[in-house]
Amino acid sequence: MLERPNPTSGLRHVALFAKEFEACERFYTEILGMTVEWRPDDDNVYLTSGNDNLALHRASKIATEWAKLDHIGFILDRLEDADTWFEFLKANHVPIKTAPRTHRDGARSFYCLDPDGTVVQMIYHPPLALGKESDSK
Repeated sequence: MLERPNPTSGLRHVALFAKEFEACERFYTEILGMTVEWRPDDDNVYLTSGNDNLALHRASKIATEWAKLDHIGFILDRLEDADTWFEFLKANHVPIKTAPRTHRDGARSFYCLDPDGTVVQMIYHPPLALGKESDSK
């Protein structure tokens, strides 16, 4: 049996087929603050928050028949950020699926939808929060 290679650096790339391609790009850049890393052509764009990569690919009928995804998540640095983002997204008329809640493991999150209906989780998860602690502690 082969020895396991060095560990990965975590999940840092997600690719989505987007039926509402331009609206999804605006959502991730103008609302969530990502920047365009690379645009190889009119049907593909790669976005980043600095430590990740989100690829948006213009959906074709064939692609959307087999593409399945539960949700994607954006990591927040502080517990309070979940509530601040919730209010900001509501004010920007982003469809909200759930209100913020604190989980048993100390995480706090809520879910919203991008313009294509992809479920997006905004989550403070202590092990991934860049070592920053909540101001309320």
